[in-house]
Amino acid sequence: MILVNLDMMMAKRKMSLTELAERVDITPANLSIFKTGKAKAVRFSTLERLCEVLDCQPADLLEYRPDNEINKETNN
Repeated sequence: MILVNLDMMMAKRKMSLTELAERVDITPANLSIFKTGKAKAVRFSTLERLCEVLDCQPADLLEYRPDNEINKETNN
């Protein structure tokens, strides 16, 4: 499973969803879909712009965890 850690990076940069959406030039609704992990895909151009605005690397925003590891966490 791919986890999205956008909320953590936004908090570190003290940036609101609205401000980030404006600076990345995407709608707040689309950014929210990405932030909550409900997006099925992300364009590299959007990922690049997010990294540029947040001054981070893609790995700061996206994390891979095996499904069985996620299931262990939710069952505890």
